[in-house]
Amino acid sequence: MKNTIKVERAKMNITQSDLAEAVKVSKQTIHSIESARFVPSTVLSLKIARFFNTTVEAIFELEETD
Repeated sequence: MKNTIKVERAKMNITQSDLAEAVKVSKQTIHSIESARFVPSTVLSLKIARFFNTTVEAIFELEETD
């Protein structure tokens, strides 16, 4: 799953640690999501989108696997 978390963090000038603290996960979790090694739960996706004041669809893009 593609995501724009790194871009959104850059816009707000915040670190992975800052975001992790805000959504109550580890920095490693944020790093894994950004590098597409981990797909977050629906709840975590919603928390991240809410933090950036946008929609889940604006942050995450489902890649087609045809």
